[in-house]
Amino acid sequence: MLGPVILAASRSDRMRRLISAAPVTKQVVDRFIPGEDVDDIVPVVRDLAEHGLELTMDVVGEDITNPAQAAAARDAYLELVDRLKPLELGTRAEMSVKLSMFGQALEGGHELALTNVRPVVEAAAEIGTTVTLDAEDHTTLDSMFAIHEELRKDFPQTGCVIQAYLFRTEADARRLAASGSRVRLVKGAYKEPASVAYQDKHEIDRAYVRILRTLMEGEGYPMIGSHDPRLIAIGQELAHQAGRKLDEYEFQMLYGIRTDEHVRLAAEGHRMRVYTAYGTDWYGYFMRRLAEKPANLRFFARSMLTKG
Repeated sequence: MLGPVILAASRSDRMRRLISAAPVTKQVVDRFIPGEDVDDIVPVVRDLAEHGLELTMDVVGEDITNPAQAAAARDAYLELVDRLKPLELGTRAEMSVKLSMFGQALEGGHELALTNVRPVVEAAAEIGTTVTLDAEDHTTLDSMFAIHEELRKDFPQTGCVIQAYLFRTEADARRLAASGSRVRLVKGAYKEPASVAYQDKHEIDRAYVRILRTLMEGEGYPMIGSHDPRLIAIGQELAHQAGRKLDEYEFQMLYGIRTDEHVRLAAEGHRMRVYTAYGTDWYGYFMRRLAEKPANLRFFARSMLTKG
């Protein structure tokens, strides 16, 4: 079980320094994170859009320790919105935000995060797009869902993420499916205790299918966040059974993973959105990508051995 070990390493300053200093690291990180600032990311947005793909963009960085850093995160997203405006992509280019970046874990963090994220959601709406609130560890979810509900009063298109490995998620999915919101379903990438989350892969997969069925049969807009070929096929079948048209749900995958599948699904007429992260504080994001899938770790290890 390498996943928990990698997730522990994602919180280690010593491992951060070691991996960041490795000569090959940048070459490998570039596979998952195509740039460090907004100037790097705009050409990527154009290229993906020209290939019929949609995007959700994440400015990486979660270790916020003071309100000034949270405000800087807000401003980074506002700069992104400003650069997206002339591209006129509408909802083809949306944004994903982690409320931890907006100060959620600080004193008074719930109100601080809401105060910081609201102008981003407002600015996104002004250029015809929207924002999805990413799920983090289970201790943050009540706050995230409360902020989601508050934002949807004025911006009903605001999305959120739910994680199949958590026991609570089936109930969350039933509530959200009835509300007409946009919901991305992922397996989950945080280390969670057995008291709140399934630990076995097969149990997580079964929960994913149950939850996805609920979303497909509901009134919301399901977003299938998975690279698993079996779950993708099941998602297509559940959509067909629910009588959904191709524009009534979408697939989402990470930048740099199964790129050929991105193109294939888009060519078949599916809405295919690429989760595209950028920024200098890439370490935590990168380590979770390694933890999620053994193939990602093998790719990194092979690169370390052959190009170090």
